Amino acid sequence: MQIGVDLGGTKIEVIALDDDRRTLLRRRVPTPAADYDRTLNAVADLVLSAEKELGKAGTVGVATPGAISAKTGMVMNSNSTALNGRPLDLDLSSRLARPIRLENDANCFALSEAIDGAGAGARVVFGVILGTGVGGGLVIDRQLLAGCNRIAGEWGHNPLPWASDSERLGALCYCGKTGCVETFLSGAGLAREYRARTGRLSNAEEIALAASGGNEQARECVIAYRDRLARSLAAVMNLLDPDVIVLGGGLSNIPFLYDGLPALVAVHAFSESIDTPIVQAMHGDSSGVRGAAWLWPMGAK
Repeated sequence: MQIGVDLGGTKIEVIALDDDRRTLLRRRVPTPAADYDRTLNAVADLVLSAEKELGKAGTVGVATPGAISAKTGMVMNSNSTALNGRPLDLDLSSRLARPIRLENDANCFALSEAIDGAGAGARVVFGVILGTGVGGGLVIDRQLLAGCNRIAGEWGHNPLPWASDSERLGALCYCGKTGCVETFLSGAGLAREYRARTGRLSNAEEIALAASGGNEQARECVIAYRDRLARSLAAVMNLLDPDVIVLGGGLSNIPFLYDGLPALVAVHAFSESIDTPIVQAMHGDSSGVRGAAWLWPMGAK
């Protein structure tokens, strides 16, 4: 049995899969706010209660924002800042009394979609998370490429490409830099754009719903968002030229986000034509936790 855990900023989810990739159990709890020890306990409790209910133990893989530093062994680059500077994998292994495998949440998302999701059958899959943060994962021949510094796929912390004068300074990112792609394409970035245009406070979900319902100001914000997304993906295309790009996260659920998106990418990409499909994730918000489970091969002990 393979157990996956998705340790997010607002929720922790566990899934148990059998050897045929069928879901045996899935549940979630809120993430304790900014409390490392309580977060460790919540993860361990979810895993152990799942095993007790199913009557057997399993391998455990964990998806989390950020990554384990190859230099220090501590979590780095997590927007769940309580995890940064902590030996999360070792602490979870101690609580669960077994080795675990831990990987960036966008990498787990990409792995799930590459194995049997929207990117199945493609050799090079770039998975994109558009939500509270902006993440990316790269899978080649069904294998994750995390990189020697554990930052492969982190397109969200590059500057917004081909920025206009009004975009150039940009907002401050949690990473300490300004003008990162994440500050424009995260949910907070969309909300910031809407407030700048209308003077009103709304969250990304409300803006997306209004845009889909025909609200013109909300639609203009999403159109601006789509243009920034296209420019940012063009920069990825120039570097990786993947066979497919799979979009996940809450903002990937905006239906007309996909309208004309490949053509907009092609305007900026260094090619006379771009045929790369840009598609929505097949497994939705289950992809990250499923990919975490598959950090261990089927049948591993």
